[in-house]
Amino acid sequence: MTEKLTDRSALQPLLSNDWELDEERDAISKRFVFEDFVEAFGWMTSVAIAAEKMKHHPEWFNVYRTVKVNLTTHDCSGLSALDVQLAQTMDQMAG
Repeated sequence: MTEKLTDRSALQPLLSNDWELDEERDAISKRFVFEDFVEAFGWMTSVAIAAEKMKHHPEWFNVYRTVKVNLTTHDCSGLSALDVQLAQTMDQMAG
């Protein structure tokens, strides 16, 4: 089972990069906006491949060029190191 994130200092760089903390759900979220639908979908495809390799999948919603992402780990009912890692990967892939 994945362990809940106890050292919250790993969240600071993410929160400084437009991620938001949802304390009620113990989750982080971010809205990514791309040039168009194809760019958004391409990014989602790249992230999906990385997430599958991690065996950690995002909750996300796509409308045209906008992708809203929520990250939390259901196994531990809150944030884990996997969420931090996936958020960092998403930011890198978004450029």
